[in-house]
Amino acid sequence: MAAPEVLLENSDEVYEYYLRHRQNRIQALAAYAILGRRFHPRISYADGAKEQLKSLVASGRRLVISVNHLSEKDPYTLAAAAWRSPLRPIIGKVRVLAKDELFIDPKQRRRVEMMGAIPVFRGKNHGVRAVSAAGQQMMDVCATRMSRGDDLAIFPEGTINHEDVSQVQPIGSGIGHIVFRARKLGVEPALLFVGLSYGPNGEDVKSASYYFGNPITEFPTKPAEITRLVKEHMQDALDGAVKLY
Repeated sequence: MAAPEVLLENSDEVYEYYLRHRQNRIQALAAYAILGRRFHPRISYADGAKEQLKSLVASGRRLVISVNHLSEKDPYTLAAAAWRSPLRPIIGKVRVLAKDELFIDPKQRRRVEMMGAIPVFRGKNHGVRAVSAAGQQMMDVCATRMSRGDDLAIFPEGTINHEDVSQVQPIGSGIGHIVFRARKLGVEPALLFVGLSYGPNGEDVKSASYYFGNPITEFPTKPAEITRLVKEHMQDALDGAVKLY
């Protein structure tokens, strides 16, 4: 299937394509390694979190990775952190939700697709009602990809934090619905919460502090309850990243 133009009015074709799209894993590994050397983030873990994460990755347990959002550079510093962490074995099998504007320029689109991106049409850009159907399609694609063996990385705040970089912003309900739908397809994911700090001003992307919280393998079943749990644990992870910056 030829790659469709990523436009809201074309969402049926867009999500049909990204339901099947596969990144080049060798290229992804090379790119993540380069980013790991370029950004060289400092990584820390909650007590026991590194060992738990290694075990989950080794067992093939699906992961839903939640990270706070501070900069346009976040996907690249996160890739660097993945390379330097127990997440390295799943590089090339992780879908990353990314705003649709990143798919407009062909060169940039190739770059984000190589990193496993799936486009998201945001209500703040197109209107909440206008993106409703596309949002449902996106969540179904994410759940289906997980049922086929992919992991998922999300910036659940949905927008860059320009207010207080030490506090998680309100997060959308999408993550709760994705996990709920993945479970209906037989997936029992683990939730991983990663805190990110670029310092008090949120600007030093080459000195990032990443903090991996303890993965959660047992959590509520309802989407709203899952979303509330995610917010709570994201703040705990962010507190860790800020403290150890």
